[in-house]
Amino acid sequence: MSEIKRAVIFVDDESGGEENIKKPLILQDILFCPVLTWLSTALCEQGIERFFLFCTEQYKEEALSKFVQPERVIASNDRDALEEFLQGDEKIMIIPGAAIPIDTANKNYVYAASGANILKSMVEDSDEVENAETVEGFTSIRSFRELNTLQFLARGKILRNLVAADVNVMDPNNTYIDPRVRIGAGTLVLPGTILRGNTVIGKNCEIGPNAMVNGCIVGDETVINASQINESTVGNRTHVGPYAYIRPGCTIGDDIKVGDFVEVKNSVVGNGTKISHLTYVGDSDVGEHVNFGCGTVTVNYDGKKKYRCTIGDHAFLGCNTNLVAPVQVGNGAFTAAGSTITEDVPEGDLGIARQKQMNLPGWADQRRKDGRLK
Repeated sequence: MSEIKRAVIFVDDESGGEENIKKPLILQDILFCPVLTWLSTALCEQGIERFFLFCTEQYKEEALSKFVQPERVIASNDRDALEEFLQGDEKIMIIPGAAIPIDTANKNYVYAASGANILKSMVEDSDEVENAETVEGFTSIRSFRELNTLQFLARGKILRNLVAADVNVMDPNNTYIDPRVRIGAGTLVLPGTILRGNTVIGKNCEIGPNAMVNGCIVGDETVINASQINESTVGNRTHVGPYAYIRPGCTIGDDIKVGDFVEVKNSVVGNGTKISHLTYVGDSDVGEHVNFGCGTVTVNYDGKKKYRCTIGDHAFLGCNTNLVAPVQVGNGAFTAAGSTITEDVPEGDLGIARQKQMNLPGWADQRRKDGRLK
């Protein structure tokens, strides 16, 4: 393989003969990852430096977006440009449609031959290419059914590679991991885990059960239990879940607790902060060692625009605090339980924003007597 530096990949308009499936097979997903991404990653790793992606204008933009190194690619359906790419005696790899870099008993139509011989077969409109050699290690995909069958084989290969790298996958039959995911040694992956996109999991973590992590960077010794995290960064020794939801754009630091029924969105959370339960943190900049009482809400949306809250280090937010953005809580400041904070709370102060309690004597008893209460 090392002597092959160029490749041609054909993005067929065909979708495996399925009328209801319009997208070409090479742009479909296997384990959340487009076939073209699988393929281009493997080819780049094997030393291919230049690619000709033969595709129609309809699929050109999408194909390039799924190619791992699009700067190496000529994407066109111009036959003259393709013929120019094939000029010379250098050996070129041809991938005639969807293929995945996994060796199976299925058909493999990937081959290599000199550019001159490939060009000659094209000019003569011949199916035979002189001195063509099959390139091992690929399986071609000719139908949507074959694509679905390869999901199982691909999953097995990914999990075997992870186990070989000292990742502990407790139940491979109930674990689904994208080929782009990287996991550090000593990490335990529990049943029901789904890891997607360009996710990186650190060492000695515990992921699952029933966790979904998509496009995230997770530090070492972090636990993600029965929660969903999307396109965010989570630090070291942080505990997420159960039943937490971290939406895109979050940076969660080290030694943090994001507990049950907590949602974090587009926020930065400093080291050592505790958000233990039933809390919404949206569009906020949170300092270190902040304590969120149960039921705290950052009220970030006024129906038209979204605003940010800023919470300083060592702040303490009492239970059922509403922070109506834009508002700042200073370092070491407190808010009283049940307060709706609409103005800044200076450093070291206590913010109280609730009506003084009033008791109406006999109110309940009178209503029971009148039949208005049971």
